Amino acid sequence: MSQPLKIHIDGQLYDEPEAKISVFDHGLLYGDGVFEGIRFYNDRVFRLDEHIDRLYDSAKAIHLTIPIDKAEMIEAVLSTIRANDLHDGYIRLVVTRGVGGLGLSPYRCKKASVIVIASTIALYDPEAYEKGLKLVTCATRRPNHDSLSPAVKSLNYLSNVMAKVEAIAADGDEGVMLNAAGYVAECTGDNIFIVKGGIVYTPPVHAGALNGITRKAVIELARARGLELVETEMARYDLYTADELFLTGTAAEVVPVRIYDERVIGDGTPGPVTRDLIADFHRLVQSTGTPIYTVAT
Repeated sequence: MSQPLKIHIDGQLYDEPEAKISVFDHGLLYGDGVFEGIRFYNDRVFRLDEHIDRLYDSAKAIHLTIPIDKAEMIEAVLSTIRANDLHDGYIRLVVTRGVGGLGLSPYRCKKASVIVIASTIALYDPEAYEKGLKLVTCATRRPNHDSLSPAVKSLNYLSNVMAKVEAIAADGDEGVMLNAAGYVAECTGDNIFIVKGGIVYTPPVHAGALNGITRKAVIELARARGLELVETEMARYDLYTADELFLTGTAAEVVPVRIYDERVIGDGTPGPVTRDLIADFHRLVQSTGTPIYTVAT
């Protein structure tokens, strides 16, 4: 029988059945908090510093004070992985507003809570990486910058959840979310890239796309291959007529798309640029990152 996972909550490790938060935590009551999803491979955490920086930026944007500094947060992540004796997997790092009274005011919460979960994840079936996903357009739109910036990874993911419900109802693997102007923003949990005429395109962050860590890594890999990479607004037409289409995300990694709104992408199989970038990404994550069990030299 496997041992229960060890969950970090506010500096203490708890067995999974005993890992609990208060029903008065504003993260539960109002989705008031921020999070990061982080991958680790081969005893290294991929781009940990970037994830931690983004977590603190998200917190600052919503006027949330994280009770520990970045160095302590990094150690909390690493020690939780070590406590579970994991070598490849996924971290969910959550900062809630903390316990407070009923009512929206965040000032009722005296101290934020830090939760670190280290486990494994498989977002899509292995076959999806060989054959590609099926995408559909969702009616639910990506929130506008004038409500809450898409750059903030908040605990309130209800619009993404509703879009995912629509995608599943339409027999899709993933759903494409548009912004208020009708341009492509991102999927429910992944960034979008297309290849057309040998050029790689992706929506800019101002279109509603999260500035994903994997997104940035793939942009670097594409440019290292000498590919032209353009961040530009894209309509559904651009995705329908693309030579290749693929998604990126921490959990998804790099995954090809074979069909979108019943339009076959390219010849219906992962294209050469997509395959090259998948291979490049796998090499990158297996050879770089913050060491978990040894000190970097």
